[in-house]
Amino acid sequence: MIFDRRPDNMTRITTGEQAESFISEQVQALRGQIGDKKVLLALSGGVDSSVVAALLIRAVGQQLTCVHVNHGLLRKGEPEQVIQVFRNEMKANLIYVDATDRFLSKLAGVTDPERKRMIIGGEFIEVFAEEARKLDGIDFLAQGTIWPDILESEAGIKAHHNAGGLPEDMKFELVEPVKILFKDEVRVVGKALGLPDNMVYRQPFPGPGLGVRCPGAITRDRLEAVRESDAILREEFARAGLEGKVWQYFTIVPDFKTTGVKDGRRAFEWPVVVRAVNTRDAMTATVEPIPYELMGRIVERITHEVPGVNRVLYDYTPKPTGTIEWE
Repeated sequence: MIFDRRPDNMTRITTGEQAESFISEQVQALRGQIGDKKVLLALSGGVDSSVVAALLIRAVGQQLTCVHVNHGLLRKGEPEQVIQVFRNEMKANLIYVDATDRFLSKLAGVTDPERKRMIIGGEFIEVFAEEARKLDGIDFLAQGTIWPDILESEAGIKAHHNAGGLPEDMKFELVEPVKILFKDEVRVVGKALGLPDNMVYRQPFPGPGLGVRCPGAITRDRLEAVRESDAILREEFARAGLEGKVWQYFTIVPDFKTTGVKDGRRAFEWPVVVRAVNTRDAMTATVEPIPYELMGRIVERITHEVPGVNRVLYDYTPKPTGTIEWE
């Protein structure tokens, strides 16, 4: 059965057994809704779209086409993981689009955060629509809508990310198999579907990706500094046993340089800012106290392994007054 709203008496999904029951019900419901027709899904690699993809693969197999758009603003290793998990392991019909050059050329010289977000979002829709037009007989569009998205949309907190952004010539019926679930339930279902832990328990990641962690006009070299420093931070947090215990942690590389010393010579390079916060609802956030020894390792690695960086800072600002992301 497909519910438009979460039933008031619905039991929270917390166990593998409950997840398997939900999966069985959804697979039957999806087969009933889709029949022998085709479905299209924008697969970001985030937990919501990944769980929807895995559910649809189980329900309708090759009737699903996934489109993964790499806008050049993803974290290190993420496009490769999407290809490995869905194309190589789950045998999904996956279209991979490397649109890095296209996105970065559109973003060149743009400094205003909101304009950057609009360019990234608008260009993503353009690329996705171009790929969709190449396909024949698509009747359904699958989306990773979850219950908080619907509640926040109804409350006027944010716009619901539905098919409204697509061009008018593209009319699809929506498929939203996890729309009555909370995020923690989606993770339990993803685990039961066999998705890897680092995908199921992936940190929240903004739609514009690393674009909002590269303040000012995005350049390729500074973007790479964000990507590499972020990878080091995640690796060190995992090694220290903090993975999954801290809600969100990442790096920012601001658009200014500071004087430092490398190999006995003056080095005028970027600082890297480390941000690590805990929150329940993202409306407020507290700062995670990083052990001094761990911070020392992070500083040592980032300043020696990331080109163009000579300094590491830690953002101690809670929300409020700071937001979680910098842009």
